[in-house]
Amino acid sequence: MDIVTEVAACTRAAAHRRDHDHGLGTNACHPHMVEVVHLGHRAVCVCHDCRLDTGFLPRREAEALAAAHRDLTRDVSVTLRSA
Repeated sequence: MDIVTEVAACTRAAAHRRDHDHGLGTNACHPHMVEVVHLGHRAVCVCHDCRLDTGFLPRREAEALAAAHRDLTRDVSVTLRSA
């Protein structure tokens, strides 16, 4: 991913968090807004709609969980689960 794409993705995530504060029990966006926060070889998958995270996992595992959660929530809400 190039730097411009990374900046755009971060800006989109920040705007979503600012403009779409989903209260508990309300409908979430579809697909859910999922972010992967990297720290070296580890990462956390965070779903802003579920308001849950996976805890630190191997980087690729967190990225795979984020992609799977986005796919699962294209039409309906499904709670983010850790590995």
